Amino acid sequence: MNQPLTLDEAAAVVLDSGAELRAGGTDTTARRRGGVTRSAAVQIPLLPALHGITRQADGTTRIGALTGVAELSDDPGLQADYPALTRTAGALATPQIRTAGTLGGNLLQHNRCWYYRNPHFSCYRDGGEGCPARTGIHLHAAVIDQGPCIAPHPSSIAIALLSYDARIDVHELGTLSVADLYGDGSDPTRDHLLAPQQILTAVTLPAPLPGERAAYNRAISRAGAEWPLVEAVARVRVSDGIVTAVGVAAGGIAHTPLRLPEVEDALLGREPTPEILFTAATAATERCSPLPQTRYKVELLRDTVLDVLEKAVGAEAPTRAETA
Repeated sequence: MNQPLTLDEAAAVVLDSGAELRAGGTDTTARRRGGVTRSAAVQIPLLPALHGITRQADGTTRIGALTGVAELSDDPGLQADYPALTRTAGALATPQIRTAGTLGGNLLQHNRCWYYRNPHFSCYRDGGEGCPARTGIHLHAAVIDQGPCIAPHPSSIAIALLSYDARIDVHELGTLSVADLYGDGSDPTRDHLLAPQQILTAVTLPAPLPGERAAYNRAISRAGAEWPLVEAVARVRVSDGIVTAVGVAAGGIAHTPLRLPEVEDALLGREPTPEILFTAATAATERCSPLPQTRYKVELLRDTVLDVLEKAVGAEAPTRAETA
């Protein structure tokens, strides 16, 4: 029987052969089936260090990159300490995808643009020239234009991690912020900035914030199992009627997942009245530069952000006893 690869060996195979790393396979398998990807796949080594949820001595929480999405959403400790993450993980895709999909795979998946996913078209993302979506059908495309490619990034978990200022560990590269994983969206050939042989090994969340409340919502075009048109997550702490901590992020709106500091600034230090919440949600649209078919996303972004803010402010903070 062949011995499983080490991380070094897996990275070397990818570098030498041009193969692609594979985790749960929910994205790589779909791309191969559609003829979008033709290179060989190298399974990421199933090492214990890449699995599981570990509470560390400094109060942070480390999650291995091969930890399943369903495990994230169902873990009682995470539900109590990081409700924005668990509510986001529990709402994406279908139960089958959440069972097969992994944390790392969700963060590093390729965009779902139908031009990129169709082998009869060529675009920046597959090594071609131009973005056919710009002059074609771009109903589901970005409403914040970051550069040549207007395909929104599909990772829901990324927006939850952005709201927590999470860090990622990459084999032989070190530690990055989640924002640094994606950059500013100006490179149309990339959905993230890791080189093919660089292996994401873990995510580290900061120590939990006592009294945190959270909400996640996605606006979709059918009842379920659909990629979001717009999605948003909010985590809020209210003390003595004043917002003392807040993190808000959104997806489906740009080539990268985005944190929304303009929304946070409009809330922090203020009483979360309906008027303040609406003003904060409206601030989410300040960076919008819609294309002809994505103008509807401006209002949809505002309303989705408003929904999660209202729910987060009105929610009871979870406790370990309640989620056990």
